[in-house]
Amino acid sequence: MTPERTEHTPDDAEHGVLSDSGSLDTSGLGILGGGTAQVNVAMPAANDDDDFVDDEESIANRPEQRSAASAEEAARAKAFDAFLSQPVEPEIAEPAAGETSVAAEETGDVENTVADSDDDDPRSQIEDADVFSTEIESERSALVAPAPVTLTSKRLGEIEADRETADLLTADRLLDPSHVIRSEPEGAWQHLVYSLSLRRINLGDSKRAKARKELDRRIAAPLAGGARFVPVLSRKGGVGKTTVTTLLGMALADARDDRVIAIDANPDRGTLSDRISRPGGKTVRDLVRMSGEVVGFNDLSAMVARDETRLDVVASDADPSVSEAFSDTDYRDVARLAAHYYSLVLTDTGTGIVHSVMEATLQAADQLVVVAGLSVDEARLASETLTWLETNGYSSQVRNAVVVINSARPGSPVVQLDQLESHFKTRVRAVLRMPYDPHIAAGSAITFRDLEPETRRAARELAATVVEGLRSLASAA
Repeated sequence: MTPERTEHTPDDAEHGVLSDSGSLDTSGLGILGGGTAQVNVAMPAANDDDDFVDDEESIANRPEQRSAASAEEAARAKAFDAFLSQPVEPEIAEPAAGETSVAAEETGDVENTVADSDDDDPRSQIEDADVFSTEIESERSALVAPAPVTLTSKRLGEIEADRETADLLTADRLLDPSHVIRSEPEGAWQHLVYSLSLRRINLGDSKRAKARKELDRRIAAPLAGGARFVPVLSRKGGVGKTTVTTLLGMALADARDDRVIAIDANPDRGTLSDRISRPGGKTVRDLVRMSGEVVGFNDLSAMVARDETRLDVVASDADPSVSEAFSDTDYRDVARLAAHYYSLVLTDTGTGIVHSVMEATLQAADQLVVVAGLSVDEARLASETLTWLETNGYSSQVRNAVVVINSARPGSPVVQLDQLESHFKTRVRAVLRMPYDPHIAAGSAITFRDLEPETRRAARELAATVVEGLRSLASAA
């Protein structure tokens, strides 16, 4: 048994020293023999002094130590925030064996810089963080920014000879002819074979159908720019000037998609509107008077007569005394209004070539059409008209003009057409013949589809020739 301890220090009970060890049996511990007894253990109180805590609190409560610690923590936080504010770096491929990754070196530099800056002054740490951020950003831009790519286009022939461009992938090249559905052929024999073979044999269109479609294509050729003016001239009445104007307008309006209008500028009671199957109640004088009220195409449509081919006609006044007052200024007003809504403007002029309206008509003309009759005096007047135009400043229009030899009477002409045609070919661009048609000779309204096939073909050929002349002027300009 361990002898009982008699003296006690003041701190024994307070610091957990055994107060009674006499009944403690230590035989099981291999130290001393004896029995066991209950032991009272006292833990330190909550308000007891703790030297370690007191020391730490005393250090933290010192003013100079607290300010230094706060500055150091602020510098570290600012440097860390500056590092985190950098944009996320894209993934870079792993370096090859034996090489050092630039990103790894940058990461090592970051760690060394942050570690070394722990013991520096707070201001120097902030400056080092800014310099570090600038260097990292410049290096990242040099590594990540892609090189600019310049796109260039190449034309055919500028690439390698053995390479093809997309322009060569045409429908004619790629589509199998056996699977392409062709349109129904035109022509009696071609259509018969097509029907008997149950639509398996398609011989194509006949020569006449192909010629007609080619003529349609020539007439419907687009005209760039504004409206084009085509006056029809003749110094002698009765040669068919109004008839040629009507046929030309119908052929143009029937084949083209744009608008065509014919203006009757004859001061001596023109008959252009009488050739239209759907006459209107307004005249050119009404159009001049109401030109300020026209604000759209619908307003103008109410003042014109429209044929079934979509040809619009502005009629002249029936009273010669009123029509005589139609001046060059009035024609310019009508022409300006027509040019705003129409692509082709035809003008049926009078026989007075020195009339003021004729002067305004010639100044706006893009293509001239001169009508000649099948008699000596009519042919001579037509040739003299060309001479007058050449001597009055219209020589270029004469060289590009078209002469129409009109057959207004049935039977064989008394003049030699070949000689007459060869004469005009030396002065103008083209010479065409207009055959006699009993439907026209009746003097009534003309229905284009009821004309003789030769007459329709001649009118369409005249329209194609006029369009080609207008296109040649546009390309030369």
